Amino acid sequence: MKSFDALNRLIEGNKRFVSGSQSNNRSMTPTDRSALVKEQNPFAIILGCSDSRVPAELVFDQGLGDLFVIRVAGNIVSPSQIGSVEFAAERFGTPLVVVLGHSFCGAIEAAIEGVGQSGGQGGSPNLNSIVNRIRPCVENLLELNVELSDEELFHQAVRANIRASADHLRHGSQTLERLIAEKKLLVVGAEYSLETGEVEFFDGMP
Repeated sequence: MKSFDALNRLIEGNKRFVSGSQSNNRSMTPTDRSALVKEQNPFAIILGCSDSRVPAELVFDQGLGDLFVIRVAGNIVSPSQIGSVEFAAERFGTPLVVVLGHSFCGAIEAAIEGVGQSGGQGGSPNLNSIVNRIRPCVENLLELNVELSDEELFHQAVRANIRASADHLRHGSQTLERLIAEKKLLVVGAEYSLETGEVEFFDGMP
């Protein structure tokens, strides 16, 4: 499957999800499950947020074996996430990576709060390791747009973080860079709206 075909499959699946006309992909028989025991062929890799309201298989109306999903708070990119994407892209030849952020993201909120704290960061060192990957996006927005409202800052920070993660995947791995250069992999960024259920693809689109 080509990257563009995989992208269209996700777009059409999200349209079904939004309209409430989901397919029966999730109703698999024992025979269907057995076929996936020894092999898989996911057509897209989703690097998404761990938020319980954004399950990729439901949002894109896909079933078992369709998506290789990596979930981490704030859809950040660290070595383990890069390695997971490399694994799927090379092992299965999966042609598409989607960095999927969402509205009202708690990790983004924590990063914004952290930037505003004069006494240093709260939270555990492990939580701070996530927030610290998002902070530069927020700080850059504040430097460039000092008059942003809280709502505008939140929205732009969500998108800036998605772009940063997608860009990190495109340029933070020799393996992924090679696959992209060979036209075997496409990395795009998208935002899921909790309010509408719609996914808007806005970064790296062909």
